[in-house]
Amino acid sequence: MASNIRKVENIRTSYLRLDLGNMEELLRFIKGKPDSRELKRALAVKLVIEKYPYHQISAILNVSIGFISKWKTAFEEKGISGLKLAHKGAKGYLNLEQKSEVIRWLKEKDYWNLPELQSRLYEKYGVSFKSKQSYYDLFAEAGISWKKSRRRNSKRSHNVVTLKSVNSSSMNRQSNQKMVGRCN
Repeated sequence: MASNIRKVENIRTSYLRLDLGNMEELLRFIKGKPDSRELKRALAVKLVIEKYPYHQISAILNVSIGFISKWKTAFEEKGISGLKLAHKGAKGYLNLEQKSEVIRWLKEKDYWNLPELQSRLYEKYGVSFKSKQSYYDLFAEAGISWKKSRRRNSKRSHNVVTLKSVNSSSMNRQSNQKMVGRCN
């Protein structure tokens, strides 16, 4: 019996800690368009502050009652920072300087291929990505399409283009003269 009274007192105390001042902070956070997981946490706490029963919150947000309790407690202890995601992702394999060196190297080349990039990264930096997408991202940052390994037409030179355009225009003139001759 005494433990039940303490539980009720604890619940009342927690409601006192979750007041309208916290609600304004919570609403600003929600309007700030947080990550969807953070939003669900904030909405659960908001509904607790508005005194919705836990079973209703659970049904509305499709979460467990334990989820609601966990994030209500986190909010009470740490405020908004208690609702935010703690994990910020893994550290990259290449630091910014190394990455810019690789991109510079890729831009200087006339021909690119994936195995060459893989061996270059492994030999120079000791980096081997698990996913090929990481290599493709480096190609993309260098302005290279990985689907076709050449960024520029290696056959294209100013002289060749000029020669072809001169030949093309003279052929067009000849064909036009033939057409005019046939019409007369």
